[in-house]
Amino acid sequence: MKPAGNSYLIQLDGLRFIAIGLVLVDHFLAEINKIPLGPLGVTLFFVLSGFLITRILINSRTRYEGQPGGFKAYLKRFFVRRSLRIFPVYYACILTLFVLDVPPVRDTFAWCMLYGTNIYMAVNQTWMGVIDHFWSLSVEEQFYVFFPFVIFLIPRRMLVPGMVLMVIISLVFRMYFYYSGYSWIVNYVSMPACLDAFGLGAFMAWLLVHHPGKFQALFSRSYLIVAGLLVWIAVVYWSKTFPEVRNVASDVWERLAGSVFCFFLIGKAILGFDGGMKRFLENPAVLYMGKISYGLYAYHNLVYNHYHTPPTHPSLRALHKIGQYLPALSQNIVFQSLYFFTLTLLIATLSWYLMEKPINNLKDKYS
Repeated sequence: MKPAGNSYLIQLDGLRFIAIGLVLVDHFLAEINKIPLGPLGVTLFFVLSGFLITRILINSRTRYEGQPGGFKAYLKRFFVRRSLRIFPVYYACILTLFVLDVPPVRDTFAWCMLYGTNIYMAVNQTWMGVIDHFWSLSVEEQFYVFFPFVIFLIPRRMLVPGMVLMVIISLVFRMYFYYSGYSWIVNYVSMPACLDAFGLGAFMAWLLVHHPGKFQALFSRSYLIVAGLLVWIAVVYWSKTFPEVRNVASDVWERLAGSVFCFFLIGKAILGFDGGMKRFLENPAVLYMGKISYGLYAYHNLVYNHYHTPPTHPSLRALHKIGQYLPALSQNIVFQSLYFFTLTLLIATLSWYLMEKPINNLKDKYS
């Protein structure tokens, strides 16, 4: 059994790799892939964030509660550490795109700087091209803004009911906007529409910290992972039976089904998978790519996205040059995907060693 404190849980880095891998497959291979793997990958990130942030906050509350200036120290520690981890990559991307005048960054600069791209998308019911994937980072940042107050200020006995309420709010929100006829974008990118994923992750953290025995009893049942996966598959299949591409199954129920599957998957990884899954999740290459998954996610859309990358983009022009010299590779979708992944991996690696890792090392000093 893993400790309930803020210890490093190695297999979660492996799950981060799975999450980013699902997103990359969805965006790089959208021409042939019809399964919503990208949304599942983002949901996995959200449930993971809900767990990790709640575990940190619950333990931090225990540390600072009742001390003079404890609430201020609690907030400072959380926000400084989150800012040092999240802001550098995000703002480096935004400022680079601003300088290069890549649409629509200059026209939506205030929204970008304030982590409001998801709000812009929901209000205008439109995507934002090269920065459309930043909606999920905006959702996470908006969650981080209010959730530390929830964990510290509400009575402990109300934490679990509050987490249940998060799931209910999310479902009601998605139902309302779906049946009101709004674009599916509203239900996909709005922060309240994602609270079921965060709420399930938060409950997992509460259970681990306060009832580790019950946590182990629940998540040691591997068949629940299979059951969760089958429920998600059933909902995805249900969504394909509608004549409309976007429907009540895809817009209201798919995220909840994916969140439940990720809930059991993450719980088992916290306890520790054995056998082949353990070897995969703890493989050094997988752990490394999980460690730099934030960079992989942030930069991949700048390298290539099937939905919006123009033919004049440098990565596509270089790919066409390769095709001229090696015609057999010009239409090879496997090679193209590996090419885009390699470019993304190189950029994320440079970002990790030149910017992210040095800044991460400052977290303890300034918090």
